[in-house]
Amino acid sequence: KDLFDRTFGRDDEILLNTGKMERSLEATTMENTTSSCFLMERKALVKINRKEVMLAKLRKSCSCTPQKLKNFVMDFFPVLRWLPKYRCKEYIWGDIMSGLVIGIILVPQAIAYSLLAGLKPIYSLYTSFFANIIYFLMGTSRHVSVGIFSLISLMVGQVVDRELLLNDSFSNTTAFNLTIVGINAESLTFVAGVYQVLMGIFRLGFVSMYLSESVLDGFATGASLTILTAQVKYLFGIKIPRSQGHGMLVITWINIFRNISQANLCDVITSAICIVVLVTAKELGDKYKHKLKFPLPTELVVIAVATLVSHYGKLNEVYGSSVSGAIPTGFIPPKVPEFNLMLRVAVDALPLAIVSFVFTVSLSEMFAKKYAYTIRANQEMFAVGFCNIIPSFFHSFATSAALAKTLVKTSTGCQTQVSGVISAMVVLLVLLFLAPLFYSLQKCVLACIIIVSLRGALRKFRDVPARYHVNKMDTLVWVVTMSASALVSTEIGLLVGIVFSMLCIIVRTQRPRTALLGQIQDTNFYEDDLEYKNLSTVPKVKIFRFEAPLYYANRNYFLKSLYRLTNLDPNLEAARRKKYEKKEKQHLKKGNHRTVNGLGIGETTLQLVPKQIDFQALVVDCSSISFLDTTGVNTLKEILKDYKNLNISVLLACCNPSVIDSLKRGGYFGRDFECMQEMLFYSIHNAVLFAKDQKLPADCSV
Repeated sequence: KDLFDRTFGRDDEILLNTGKMERSLEATTMENTTSSCFLMERKALVKINRKEVMLAKLRKSCSCTPQKLKNFVMDFFPVLRWLPKYRCKEYIWGDIMSGLVIGIILVPQAIAYSLLAGLKPIYSLYTSFFANIIYFLMGTSRHVSVGIFSLISLMVGQVVDRELLLNDSFSNTTAFNLTIVGINAESLTFVAGVYQVLMGIFRLGFVSMYLSESVLDGFATGASLTILTAQVKYLFGIKIPRSQGHGMLVITWINIFRNISQANLCDVITSAICIVVLVTAKELGDKYKHKLKFPLPTELVVIAVATLVSHYGKLNEVYGSSVSGAIPTGFIPPKVPEFNLMLRVAVDALPLAIVSFVFTVSLSEMFAKKYAYTIRANQEMFAVGFCNIIPSFFHSFATSAALAKTLVKTSTGCQTQVSGVISAMVVLLVLLFLAPLFYSLQKCVLACIIIVSLRGALRKFRDVPARYHVNKMDTLVWVVTMSASALVSTEIGLLVGIVFSMLCIIVRTQRPRTALLGQIQDTNFYEDDLEYKNLSTVPKVKIFRFEAPLYYANRNYFLKSLYRLTNLDPNLEAARRKKYEKKEKQHLKKGNHRTVNGLGIGETTLQLVPKQIDFQALVVDCSSISFLDTTGVNTLKEILKDYKNLNISVLLACCNPSVIDSLKRGGYFGRDFECMQEMLFYSIHNAVLFAKDQKLPADCSV
């Protein structure tokens, strides 16, 4: 305490832990204006008996009490916690309004997205109904809308198209093909749900951390281009062969231009009118959304009018326009997905499960933060998993949360997932009574609804310049992910995006920023000499900063940057000196008392160190080094040894505790840590003051 008071000029006390734990003492030089020092004590790590901890957790998890069983059930079905506390007068009207609006929007979207999935419209209606009911019971988010989602429908459709092409080679019976296709979609959905439940059991939600915002945006934009391409044939009413596999986008456009002469004029006119009406309504809705209590049901109005015109104008019979066809009412008897088909689609189900979970959790967290409540990501994984498993028995396909419908829910007063039940009732009404009314609906109208719904994703192209200005690397990740998703396939695009994003991180740690620091005038702080003006150089001291972890992948870059910025490679300098000394010995053996430079023997020492060595201490700023591996520790030991041979001290500053522990375990401070107080400092300024106080020969000679 006396030493602390003398150093800092105050009467504060250093509180020390006086327990029985063993202490690990680290001596660190801390300076104010003099070179006095005090000791900082590290708390000793308490040794934990991992076996006993594991056994205790196992006993706790395996024990079963009535209270624990109750908590488990209520955690698994969160509705049991919040529904009894439901504020009916405060919440009910907002939930009813948002539920009705979403239900009205769901009907045309469900029928439209069936085109993406390559399935009959009834599959989409079943999916919307069951997903809303199950998420009501198991979800932890109050606002997200779970059901059909364009990207998920596209990924399902790609598997459906592949299986349909495969089955075409074995059978020419259309009914047989449609049955097989439906069973494949159900098996795919079941396996994706099983993956999600297993991820929840093993708590693998961290997988979503590897999907950065740039990867997700690039994936969504690339998939949107694929969706747009898949719908163009319906806009023109042309029939082209299904494209499957890599390069589907390019092949489809080639086939479209080859067959453009076969375009159906009725479909072209209908598509043009629908797109103009939908885009105009969307733009007006966005412009005056603050004045509207709920969004205009434009899609429903367009579908109703188009269906009436198609029915009474007999567009299918007279002009050959393609229509939706019969949509059965009621529920088809449930059926267990086939195990043999599950094995065939097991690989396809993995990216589907990850994308579905990531979008659901991302939206849940976003709206939970906005409305000040919390969600449980692991329970969300269970919820979306069972939203896939259970409906797969009832002729449904994979689901996910959708941003557009979630925004509509919040803007129309949604308070809880009771709104999801209202939406499910609207879909149920269509399933039981109103489905046959959509028989004459043209497919080109559905394609227009899908294409207009992609505006948000396609508008991200306009954000590329701003994105590039903010972060060039993230923009490159976006471009690569988008291109791979559009030009190769959605699954490959997602994988490419994740891998490329991780490679970018590795590259950034392999070649991080390095700098020599100068002193900010009249302060104890130091900054990059190339970035800031009016910095003072410290005589006889070089301060080097490395802004990344030091590990095996960037070891060579660390050394090259250090040698380049300090203008000294100690290995080359040592080799030069050995060569010079060898020549001197040869001259002395020959009896020549003058050196190779014509100097006397007494003058030789002055020539051993080149003029460019203008420092006697190297301070390494370790504040940005988050960790060291074995190679990193050995690298620091290597420079310590090499510079010591040149009479140059190496001082480490601003090391975090984990870096200090790595250095100690690696033997950097020697066996007894005796020199630790002269090698390790808690600030750059303390290291600089210590270096200035060192008394080395003026010529820094060996």
